[in-house]
Amino acid sequence: QVQLVESGGGLVQPGGSLRLSCATSGFTFVNSGMTWVRQAPGKGLEWVSAIWNGGGETYRDSVQGRFIISRDNAKKTVDLQMNSLKPEDTAVYYCVVGFYYSDSFIPPPPGQGTQVTVSS
Repeated sequence: QVQLVESGGGLVQPGGSLRLSCATSGFTFVNSGMTWVRQAPGKGLEWVSAIWNGGGETYRDSVQGRFIISRDNAKKTVDLQMNSLKPEDTAVYYCVVGFYYSDSFIPPPPGQGTQVTVSS
């Protein structure tokens, strides 16, 4: 079955950087779009960034210019480089299979997620 394992979260000061990684198995990664989503305390899931199997990318407006999504088809991983972090980026971050660019149809993330806390 599909397995997604997120890592790389932590506590960082505003303006800092983190690199998240999602290790995948159980599906044909090279043919799949991948999306990073997040859930802040008391809020619903929201999409953050997505990448097509061919490499095209899209970003939520609030992270455009600060976050970079990338994928490694050989390693079956998808990463999210997060720069210039803000307190409002605090959330649990998940990866999901598929290319999502709306908050409306995000499936329940199968992984445990990784906590990102931006605070001074």
